Amino acid sequence: IAACSLRVPVEVIKQRLQTSITKKSALQLTINTWHEEGIRGFYRGFGSTILREVPFSCIQFPLWEILKTTWYQKSGRSVHPWEGAVCGALAGGFAAAITTPLDVAKTRIMLYSKSTGPLAAPFQKVPNVTETLSAVYRGEGIQGLFSGVTPRVTWITIGGLIFFGVYEYSVYILDRR
Repeated sequence: IAACSLRVPVEVIKQRLQTSITKKSALQLTINTWHEEGIRGFYRGFGSTILREVPFSCIQFPLWEILKTTWYQKSGRSVHPWEGAVCGALAGGFAAAITTPLDVAKTRIMLYSKSTGPLAAPFQKVPNVTETLSAVYRGEGIQGLFSGVTPRVTWITIGGLIFFGVYEYSVYILDRR
């Protein structure tokens, strides 16, 4: 949650840069966000980000431990750092797939505009996660809820391999001392 207090404002500006038709810089978009929405504009989607991150972590970390335990039981020896990294990558990819609808909701809430987009018509204010998921499902079905699942799973699997690999190797090095 603490990390999200720094990550969300950066994510808001990044997504607006990625979807902007105008050729505005990050600084220009930051200034526009401040003038048009104030501090709240930088935290649009904070709640939906938390609602994505908590289930993601609650799936990823226990699954990583379960996979490592299973690997240990099958091999009859300690799990090597690269094996722990593979377990982390698989756990992250699975958690990413399962939480993709929450990521879709988070992204659409961050990018919501009263005048544009598929969610604009039914809402006079920024929709919440439930409203967003319902609107996406009604308009696009299950496919809409899982839009972007392949790049999300790919990115998080690669990131998990690196993150858990560095972590496992660091633990291995520290244990040897």
